Amino acid sequence: MLRKPYILIIIFLVFSLHGNLSAQRIKGAVIAGMNLSQVDGDEVYGFSKVGMNTGVSAILPIGKWFSFSIETIYSQKGSKQGEQYYDSVELVPDSIVIWTGAYKLNLDYLEVPVLFHFNDRNIFSAGVGFSYGRLVNVKEYEHGRRVTTTSLNSGVYKRSDWNILFDLQFRLHKKISKLKFNIRYAYSMSKLRTRDYYNSKGEYTGTRYQYNNLFSFRVIYVFNEKPPRIVDPK
Repeated sequence: MLRKPYILIIIFLVFSLHGNLSAQRIKGAVIAGMNLSQVDGDEVYGFSKVGMNTGVSAILPIGKWFSFSIETIYSQKGSKQGEQYYDSVELVPDSIVIWTGAYKLNLDYLEVPVLFHFNDRNIFSAGVGFSYGRLVNVKEYEHGRRVTTTSLNSGVYKRSDWNILFDLQFRLHKKISKLKFNIRYAYSMSKLRTRDYYNSKGEYTGTRYQYNNLFSFRVIYVFNEKPPRIVDPK
């Protein structure tokens, strides 16, 4: 299922490295930053899960004010909650389970975001788009113990994740126009998981749909970008 997105990114990277389209206007970029994420519907609240967000991008200017970009990103999402209470002790073979409410979910994706931006002289830009993500790693922990039934191939979490994106970029310094600070918001367009919840007494408490929900904070270095033209008022 990754074939088509990766064909697109390969085409854009080839053009950005070797092409001579539009007087070499196609730009490349390297990206490094972090995600603050949660999973809506998992009964854990707050953007407490910290993960990496890093990769590369190809950017195609469209006229004076707009641009189109496509990225390939490694993105770590999920959810995290510390110990909340001491509820009870459950004896299981060769171990003791203490119910504390602690929870952690690691969802690692390879993603291909596609965005359309409005640009103001390479100083500020605002964009909207979508991304396709492919789950490459998943680990779930409840009350400090690994949930062995949650794995990459178990089908508990969907392998594909489509997100809607809202994106803002700012030039970090007026003399270094190629260096940008980026804030991005992403939300899943379809559910990742359907889960029935039970309390420590085994009583059913409800069924929830789960969705990725996150903010990304990144630094972007753009290659082949001209500095903005600043007009002297004198």
